[in-house]
Parts: sequence; C-alpha cells; structure tokens
Amino acid sequence: MDIYTPDGDTITNRPVIVFIHGGSFITGDKNNNYAVDFCKSFAKKGYVTVSMNYRLTLPFFFFPSKEHQYETLLNAIYDAKAAVRYLRKDYENGNNYGIDTSAIFIGGYSAGAATSLHLAYVDNINDLPNSVMDNDGSSFNPQSIASSIGGINGFEGDAGNYGYSSNVSGVISFAGALIQLSWIDNDDVPLATAHGTADSTVNYNCGAAFGQDFVVSMCGPGEMHPQANLA
Repeated sequence: MDIYTPDGDTITNRPVIVFIHGGSFITGDKNNNYAVDFCKSFAKKGYVTVSMNYRLTLPFFFFPSKEHQYETLLNAIYDAKAAVRYLRKDYENGNNYGIDTSAIFIGGYSAGAATSLHLAYVDNINDLPNSVMDNDGSSFNPQSIASSIGGINGFEGDAGNYGYSSNVSGVISFAGALIQLSWIDNDDVPLATAHGTADSTVNYNCGAAFGQDFVVSMCGPGEMHPQANLA
C-alpha cells in the first residue's frame, strides 16, 4: 500500500482513510488515477490516506462459480483488515504517520467499496450464511471458506499484523454493495455513499452484478441506507 501524508503538517493525530480500488476483483491497482487523486486530495485536507492493493483473481475462475466469488471477496476483506491493523501497529511503534487510531475510515470504488462494506458490517464468521446454492446446482458453505482462509486467526484472516484491531469508524462507498442487508445493525459504524441509480454494473438497489444471475446478488445504497436508518 501507498501512504499519503499532508506536506508540512505537524499534527500527530490525523484521521485516516484507507481507499481500495475497483475492478470487479479481477483488475485494478493502487496506482489507478482515481485512487491516487482521492488520496492526494484528502491528504491536502489534513488526512492520512492509504491506497492499497489486494488479492485479485482471474475472470475464468471468478464468474462461473459463486463459491469462488465468496472466496475472492474474503481474500480482499482479509487483506484490508491487515492494512488497518498495520496502521495501529505502526501507531504503537512510533506513530510514523501521525494518525488517530480512533478515526480510521475505509472506503473504495466498486469492488473496493464492496470490500470496505463487508469489512465494516460482517462482524464474524458466524454472520456468513452456512449454505449457498452455486451455479451448477451444488451448495457450498461460506463459513467454512472463511474459516479455511483465516485459520487460527478466524475472521481477522491470513494477511498478517495480528494482535491489533481491524475495526473502522465509518465507510465511504462509491458504487459499492453488500450481500446481506441484515449485517447492518445497531452497533455498526456510519455509512456514506455515492452511486448512480442507473448503474448497470453494481445495482443501486438489489441484484446480481452486471445483471447476470451467475454473480452473487448484492444490495446497493437504495436498500442499504433504509436498513442503516433502521439500525
């Protein structure tokens, strides 16, 4: 990940925004222009910003199998959790970036926004469904996938910097969506979104990405915000 800090600013308790690029979990990079522009813009406003990479997959594997889609999303979540933990780890080891660990926010675009939303609102492995029907008629267990990847670290994942919290203070979603609305509950952090109502890639309300039934159905801000208002 690349970390952007305000030039000439001596404040040592700045809020942080971790930004995650989009690309349908098959493409994209932390150096994408919009990611760099976002991070530079907010660094100039006094934030510490982070543009991070995460594990991607190949289109051949991602699209035919919902099981692999869950696995790919979980890998991205675990990588993002490790990035948040790194910031708190650095804070305890000199606070080189001058951050406030009580004000770490996460967000992103498209797949990056989906990663951020699931990091913030899925509290533990047991929140995940234990049986999902795949495209070939078989079923799989997302809880088992999460446990297999996370191992002894559970829903903190497999990407390092253990022993620190991966909790965030809020989510910024650009064209993101969440698999299950009920994951947003009373104990959860605030949500800010920007999303086109006619988005044909990620549904503003609920539906499969790209309008294709072989992709896991997710719900955008048209449904997330009413749920957040109830929580």
